[in-house]
Amino acid sequence: MAKKIVKKGKKKHVNKPTSKKYAKYKIEGTKVTRLSKFCPRCGPGIFLMNSKGRLYCGKCHYTEFEGKKV
Repeated sequence: MAKKIVKKGKKKHVNKPTSKKYAKYKIEGTKVTRLSKFCPRCGPGIFLMNSKGRLYCGKCHYTEFEGKKV
């Protein structure tokens, strides 16, 4: 019977992807601008998702619909 070969040692380092929250801000010099809107019910820190003509909060299910364009 052949013995099973088991690898031992350090694992290869894998870089983790950066958090999505940093994509919600734009920094120009010392000025910081928010690209998304905060949820009016949950308060600062909870962003509204922009999808198919509406803004939606995944935490409290608050929804804002965008008006029809003429």
